[in-house]
Amino acid sequence: MNRRQRAQYIRRRLEQLYPTLEIPLDHRDPYTLLVAVVLSAQCTDKKVNQVTPRLFALADTPAAMARLSVAKIQEVIQPLGLAPQKAKAIAELSRILVDQHAGRVPNDWEALEALPGVGHKTASVVMSQAFGHPAFPVDTHIHRLAHRWGLSSGRSVTQTERDLKRLFPPDSWNGLHLRMIFYGRQHCTARDCDGTACEICRTCFPRRRKPVSTKRS
Repeated sequence: MNRRQRAQYIRRRLEQLYPTLEIPLDHRDPYTLLVAVVLSAQCTDKKVNQVTPRLFALADTPAAMARLSVAKIQEVIQPLGLAPQKAKAIAELSRILVDQHAGRVPNDWEALEALPGVGHKTASVVMSQAFGHPAFPVDTHIHRLAHRWGLSSGRSVTQTERDLKRLFPPDSWNGLHLRMIFYGRQHCTARDCDGTACEICRTCFPRRRKPVSTKRS
């Protein structure tokens, strides 16, 4: 298979494996999704989902969160990594949403990426999953799979995102992003597949014998 043929096969197979999709981070609206994604940095979705019910019971709107102290937010999210930085970012972005955006998450790339703790990947998740804009957020799973499957050079997450957007039509990006994450967690993991073990790796590269070392993002 050439790269384009691999892309077509992978998209078709992932749609068969995951016909229905559910965002793995528990949330109620764009704001709670934004907070959950900020909390998910260098942390599993499972751990985030264990913490957010208590946090959102205290504050599930920008106005309510802005009234909490950074210390209180940090106390609640302490089980997660980088709790001090995340608590400060959540408090600050909530105040900005109240002061500059009428207490709403902006449906705008530039405004989202200007918020504390919100980089391009976080903004991409919110824009795609909360507002339906075509986006292809690249996390560690997608970066690993794109390299193993020969869809990208794997030099950086920026390059991986650019390569994937060239290969797949925009109307597939939001669903494909989730499907790749699910497959990367369940089948083509960092430990259990080295580029030769899972179904998609074997199908795309039946003659591959040497492990594929994923480049750092």
